[in-house]
Amino acid sequence: MRDVIVVGGGPVGLMMAALAAVRGLDVAVWEKRDQPATLSRAIGIHPPALGIFERLGLADQLVAEGIPIRRGVARSGGRTVGMLSFGGVSERFPFVLSLPQYRTEANLEQELAELAPGALRRGISVSGIEEHPGHVTVTGTASDGSTVTERARFVVGADGPRSTVRRLLGIRVATRFYPDTFVMGDFRDDTGDESDAVIHLERRGVVESFPLPSGLRRFVVATDAMMEQPDADHVAALVAERTGAEVEPSSNLMLSAFTVRRRFVERVLGRRVALIGDAAHEISPIGGQGMNLGWLDAQALLPIIATTVRRGSVSSDRAADYARERGIAARRAARQAEINMALGRRASSLTVAGRNLALGGLLKSPASGLLAQVYAMKLI
Repeated sequence: MRDVIVVGGGPVGLMMAALAAVRGLDVAVWEKRDQPATLSRAIGIHPPALGIFERLGLADQLVAEGIPIRRGVARSGGRTVGMLSFGGVSERFPFVLSLPQYRTEANLEQELAELAPGALRRGISVSGIEEHPGHVTVTGTASDGSTVTERARFVVGADGPRSTVRRLLGIRVATRFYPDTFVMGDFRDDTGDESDAVIHLERRGVVESFPLPSGLRRFVVATDAMMEQPDADHVAALVAERTGAEVEPSSNLMLSAFTVRRRFVERVLGRRVALIGDAAHEISPIGGQGMNLGWLDAQALLPIIATTVRRGSVSSDRAADYARERGIAARRAARQAEINMALGRRASSLTVAGRNLALGGLLKSPASGLLAQVYAMKLI
């Protein structure tokens, strides 16, 4: 019998498994994909998460590969509204790190392979979960069609917003849909903005701009409607129209259009099964908090798992504290994402002018330090 089975081998599941392995637990990861992901997807790693990576000995490697964003710049109509420095958010990591998700996953996978060789099992889709007084039986189907069955003292569902673990356990989800739609793409960086993150607050909608390694830049553009088939020429034209930045369509490496929703589950922790990351709470990606929130879930869950494995159970008070604290963190992150979206919506010229005046005043005030803490997830 294993100590822990983690369902889902994305960044959150791999982090959970690595932390468990460092703690000396016998862990396995079931991942339905046969091959590692190659898309950049999420890119922001915030200081609290970098602190977790440091526990694994990975922080320096990630920083060497990524781009430390030490400053955010707000612009509108070609003029600078204000700037936000991350210099005071952490002594060790005074920045938000930009690194494509597939590189973060690759580093976590390599670390897990060193800590627990063979722990990651690819090509297994979970099909059944049975909870028993002293263990959980997990059944899956391998890519060759064979049936896989294992027992564990604890199971963690880190299998994303469409979580199979959540469905199999019959856990209900409260969902809210937002009217906002976006398209994002990675292009060659010809902006001259170097390592700054730049938020263009324009009348027709926001354009967010983030540096990436290898001379690339991520653009996230608010759209009037969902783009079913995003086109690099169209996205480049939108960026140029709103920001004045020339973007070369042929340099595009990734395009993705998305809508926004918020999901909270009714229960994140049972006696021997827990949900973390997007399986437990899905929030707007605007602000880049979702992946980091999952890592913080993993860190907070680890003592619960260790106690369950060692003693056979966790006190109801401690379990309730965990569920309450992670719920508060998720709702706080969701509210911040909602504010980010509201600031970037299409607006009249008068509304944009008033908004920029208020934001500019805030960024120049002593409260800017607190705002930097909020955006760096120091208060989550």
